[in-house]
Amino acid sequence: MLAGNDRMAVNMDNWQDTGPMDDYEQQPAPEDSGVSDAVPSHAGSADEPYEDQLPIEAADAAAGGEPDAAKPQWYVVHCYSGYENKVKKNLEHRAESMGMQQAILEVIVPTEEQIELRDGQRRVVERRIYPGYVLVQMFLDEESWYVVRNTPGVTGFVGIGNKPTPLHQEEVDRIMRRMEAEEPVAQVKVKVGDKVRIVEGSFRDFNGTVDEVYADKGKARVLVSFFNRETPIEVDLLQIERL
Repeated sequence: MLAGNDRMAVNMDNWQDTGPMDDYEQQPAPEDSGVSDAVPSHAGSADEPYEDQLPIEAADAAAGGEPDAAKPQWYVVHCYSGYENKVKKNLEHRAESMGMQQAILEVIVPTEEQIELRDGQRRVVERRIYPGYVLVQMFLDEESWYVVRNTPGVTGFVGIGNKPTPLHQEEVDRIMRRMEAEEPVAQVKVKVGDKVRIVEGSFRDFNGTVDEVYADKGKARVLVSFFNRETPIEVDLLQIERL
C-alpha cells in the first residue's frame, strides 16, 4: 500500500481504467468497469426534478487542471440508483476492512430537504440531490481506485477520458451548502419552455409556458394568455405541473 503523499505518484496519464488489476483478478468485480461520462439510464425521466437528474457540474468542474497530489480530492462515483446509502455503507466497510481508511477518507450521499405537494398538502421530505451518485473524498491511486471501483453497486467513476477527475473545491462547497441549507427548497420539475397548468392560487386551471425558473426562490415566471395576449405571472413552483 502506498504511504502518505506518495499515493498520487502513480502515472495517471498512462492508467487505462479497463478493469481490476491482475493481482486481484480472482475477486468478484462488476460486469463493466471504467470511467463513466455517460448519462445513466434514469436521467431525463419526466418524474424527476430537473436538478436531480445528473451532476452536470461535476464533469464540467473536473475538466482542466491537475489535482494537488498532497491533498485528498472529491470524486463522483456512479452507482445503481436507489442503492446510494447501501453503497456508502459497503464502501466504508471495505475501506476499514482492507486498511484503506487513510486513503478513502469520507463517503457522502448528497441530500437536501425539499417541499413537495401531495394530495393538496405541502410537506418536507429529504431527497437525494443526485440519484445514482455518491461523493468520495480520497487519495486516488491504483489501490484506492480498486477498492472503490469493486464495491458492490458501484458502476464507475465520473471522469474525462480514461481517468477519474476530481471536483473543483468550489463545486464541493456549493453541494455542501445545499446539504446544510436551513430552509427546505421547492422541487424543480420544470424548465424554460415547458407547457404547464397552474393548480393553485388565483390563476388555477390556466395553462401557460414557463418563461423563467427561479430555483433559489422556489418560483417561476409563466406566460399565460389573456384576451389573446401573453401575460407573465410569477407563481410558486408547487403551484404548477407539467402538461
